[in-house]
Amino acid sequence: MTFSHPLAAWRGLVQWLFLLWVLYLGIRLGLFVEHFTSGGLTPAIARPTGVDGFLPIGGLVSLKYWLLADHFDTRHPAALVLLLTFMSMSFLTKKSFCSWLCPVGTLSEGLWKLGQRLFGRNFVPWRWLDRLLCSLKYLLLAFFVKILWVDMMAPAIGDFLRTPYWAVSDIKMLHFFTHPSRTTLLVLGVLVGLSLLYRNVWCRYLCPYGALLGVLSLFSPFKIRRQRENCTDCRQCSRACPFHIQVHRQEAVCSTQCTGCLSCVESCPTGCLSMKPPLPQSVAVPRWLFPLCLLLVYVVGVGLGMATGHWHSDLTAADYQHLIPLLQKMQHY
Repeated sequence: MTFSHPLAAWRGLVQWLFLLWVLYLGIRLGLFVEHFTSGGLTPAIARPTGVDGFLPIGGLVSLKYWLLADHFDTRHPAALVLLLTFMSMSFLTKKSFCSWLCPVGTLSEGLWKLGQRLFGRNFVPWRWLDRLLCSLKYLLLAFFVKILWVDMMAPAIGDFLRTPYWAVSDIKMLHFFTHPSRTTLLVLGVLVGLSLLYRNVWCRYLCPYGALLGVLSLFSPFKIRRQRENCTDCRQCSRACPFHIQVHRQEAVCSTQCTGCLSCVESCPTGCLSMKPPLPQSVAVPRWLFPLCLLLVYVVGVGLGMATGHWHSDLTAADYQHLIPLLQKMQHY
């Protein structure tokens, strides 16, 4: 794929390398499970801890239990570490996880760009419909917050974190991708089709994780800031924004939709846009500072999890030797 601007090239490189890393982790998890399902006929490999990043709902449960009971989950501790890391990224560097690291965001962006090539354009829903659909992800977020943070008490959460269901939740997620149901395939097919026509359908309308990170991103010191005196009102920034933010009308973009992709900054012909903290307009900030900061937050977050012993699961090979056949029996009922 081609990129017309240096930052776009670097972001694309980060996105696709992270996607390949996630695919590698998924393959490793599949090989790990196959060792137990084959009765030990295939080689035993270490479970890839990073797959816990696919358990954000469990991470929210673990977060509440950690805050209430001062207990850090030991079965999937990386789920909480990664959740806290991505929340910190949003709090400090906008919703940058979505546009720089999230594999779903990368695939979604790839689909609408492919749609541009196939159809010559992307379509935009009516404004009233767009606003209505945008509320769906916040309703989903509210639903999960109510179920997990309002209805579930600490004892119930503790019981859940000790269940076999939570222990093998990563394997259940693997089976979601490797053995999808007809309903799953139908839903995914519809999402793929819509994503070819409209930009970021899942991210813009349905992702509750993105809704949470978007709310946190409002507190980020980094924002797209516009120097009004240098702006020619060409509106190229607004046309470049994949989330249809009217950048040309704002001196500082305060939107839960902004993912920090920097497309608007790169498209500005006069250089009047920049992603920076609330500094005087005369203070120039290099464009590489924001990507450096967001990647640094990610590295520090994961590094702290590893350094403090909150990364690897305490489940042993003997535990999985018991749990995986149990999961197979459960799926037959």
